[in-house]
Amino acid sequence: MSDGHEHTGHEHVPSRQRRRFPGISSRTYEHPADRSALVALRKLSGFDTVFKALSGLLPERSLRLLFLSDSVRVSDQQFSHLNVMLRDACYILDLEKVPPMYVNQDPQPNAMCIGLDEPIIVVTTGLVELLDEEEMRAVIGHEVGHALSGHSVYRTILLFLTSLAVRVAWIPLGNLAIMAIVTGLREWFRKSELSADRAGLLVGQDLQASMRGLMKIAGGNHLHEMNVDAFLAQAEEYEAGGDLRDSVLKILNVLPRSHPFTTVRAAELKKWAESRDYQRIMDGHYPRRDEDKDTSVRDSWRESANHYTTHVKSSKDPLMKLVTDLAGGAGDLGDRVRRGFGGFTNSGQQPPRGPETPGPSGSPGDDQPPRDDS
Repeated sequence: MSDGHEHTGHEHVPSRQRRRFPGISSRTYEHPADRSALVALRKLSGFDTVFKALSGLLPERSLRLLFLSDSVRVSDQQFSHLNVMLRDACYILDLEKVPPMYVNQDPQPNAMCIGLDEPIIVVTTGLVELLDEEEMRAVIGHEVGHALSGHSVYRTILLFLTSLAVRVAWIPLGNLAIMAIVTGLREWFRKSELSADRAGLLVGQDLQASMRGLMKIAGGNHLHEMNVDAFLAQAEEYEAGGDLRDSVLKILNVLPRSHPFTTVRAAELKKWAESRDYQRIMDGHYPRRDEDKDTSVRDSWRESANHYTTHVKSSKDPLMKLVTDLAGGAGDLGDRVRRGFGGFTNSGQQPPRGPETPGPSGSPGDDQPPRDDS
C-alpha cells in the first residue's frame, strides 16, 4: 500500500490493498442527522454553560492515568495486531496523530473514543475476543472516525454527566437540568454512531465484515446460526411493524440508549454503501479538510432538513406515515381552499352542501356518484 508518502507513525500497514483518502474531511462520512442533532444540542438551554464549566473541571489527566495504570496500551509489543490496524486506520483517513489505544478487561463487547484535549480509544477484551480481524478493523476505523470528527469531547461529557445525574438524583431541579442535557447528548451520540459506522466502512472497505461485526454484537459469536439478509429483514420489520402504540414504545425504548439498535445500524450502513455518494468517495471525490472553513452552515442545515424530509416520507413506521399523511392532507386541503370551490369540483369531489336527502333507494346520497377518499 506504499505510495511513497512519508507519514510518521504509519510504517506498518497490512498487505491488502485499500484505498486511502488524503486530506479527507469528516463531512465526507458524517450522517446529516449527526450534524443537525449536534446543532440542536448546542442550542439547548444551559448547554454552553455546562460545556465550558466541565471542559475545565473534568479530570482528563486522571482518566489517562487510570487507563495507563489499569489497562494494556496497544503497541508493537502489546496487541501488535491491533496496533497495525490502528495505524492503518489513521493512514487511510489521514489522521496525522495516532491516538493511544488501550485494551480494558471487560467481558462486555464495547469500544469508545473519549478525551477532551486528545482522544483516547478504548476497546474491551470482550470485543477483541468476539471479532475476527476484518470485523475488528471496521470497529477501529469506527473509533478513528469519532476521533477525526471531534466526537470524543462530547462523549466524555456524556459519560461524566450520566454519572453525575445518578449522584444528584435526590436534587429535583438539579437532576432535571442535567438529565435534559444528557438526553440531548444521547440523541446526538446515537446519530454520531451512524457517522462512525460509515468511517469504519471507509477504513475496512468490506461491507460484509461490518455487517458480521454488528450481528456478533447483537447475537454473539454464532455466525453459523445467523444470516445477514435475515438480520436486515429484522430492521425492516422493526421499522414497519406494529401500530402507533409500537411507534411510541420504540421512542421510549431508545431514549436511555447511547447507541442505535444494531439492526437499524446495519440497515443504515448497507443503504449508504449502495448509494452514489459512497461510490463517489471510493472514486476519490470527497470534501477535503482544507475546504472546511469555506463550508456554509446554511448548506449543512439544508442537507439535514432534506434528509429528515426524505426519511419521514419514505419511512414505514406507523407514526411517521401518519405525520406524512397529515402533512400531505393539510397541504392538499390548503391548496384547494386557496383555489376556492373549484379546487374541490375539479378534483372530482363535491363542494359542501346542506343536510343529506334520501335518494330513490332511501339511503343518503345514493343518486350521487361514489367518491374516492383514498
